[in-house]
Amino acid sequence: MESQREKEMEKDSEREEDTDSENDEREEERECQKLRDRQKEKRERAKERREKRRQQISLLRTIPYSDHQRWWSADTIALVTGANRGIGFEIAHQLAMHGLTVILTSRDVAVGEESAKVLQEGGLNVLFHQLDIVDPSSIKVFTEWLQQNCGGVDILSIGDLTLRRQLEDVDSLSEELIDRTVTSFLEQVKDGSWTSGGWPQTYTDYSMSKLAVNTYTRLMAKMLSDRPEGQKIYINCYCPGWVKTAMTGWAGHTSPEEGADTAVWLALLPDQVVTGKFFAERRELSIAR
Repeated sequence: MESQREKEMEKDSEREEDTDSENDEREEERECQKLRDRQKEKRERAKERREKRRQQISLLRTIPYSDHQRWWSADTIALVTGANRGIGFEIAHQLAMHGLTVILTSRDVAVGEESAKVLQEGGLNVLFHQLDIVDPSSIKVFTEWLQQNCGGVDILSIGDLTLRRQLEDVDSLSEELIDRTVTSFLEQVKDGSWTSGGWPQTYTDYSMSKLAVNTYTRLMAKMLSDRPEGQKIYINCYCPGWVKTAMTGWAGHTSPEEGADTAVWLALLPDQVVTGKFFAERRELSIAR
């Protein structure tokens, strides 16, 4: 009898354990579902905000600049690098549409000339010259041509060439610091320790290149801040968003026209005193910590 009773008690205990386990699993699933629902709701809210801002900017783009705001003319020279396609092409297009003279550059001569021709056939004042911004000999040839034919530029748009707290300190910024930070990242990638080094965990190489660009922008703004009136140079950077271009495999949710908008808006600000800042959708953002 005792043996039978013990067996029954063991079975009851097993059933209770099974029930507890099932309850734990259900509770865990409920928590997971709640998390998924919150993430979905967050994505939907972000999408709604993005769409609302997109509509606002589309409306702003329909409002023409007044004569008072138009500080530029057909003699104003805008240089756009990497402008044979994508966002660069759209920046060149929109600046030319505003009446500026645009120099469209590209590493590939044939492709660049074809892109410039498309804009020229639309009646826009666009010139083309080959330029590879990482090739010293190409830069030398281009600058000589630019000096001889245009005298210089008024606007320069450069394509692609957030995290370490030390890079937030403007007073300590230097080219050496940027080099050390990027070198440290590359060394940690090489030895496999980068995941614990405080670096971005998604799109890591792309995010690091963006960090370097943002930081270099702030450094250059600091270095150029002492130039006298009449020789001021203002430098800013911006995020175009996840744009439908070859780089994203055409999977972005922003058109090249929309992606170019903030760059053009910054270039044409009527009272340009903003420098060393980071923008997206015509708004200043702080570099993510």
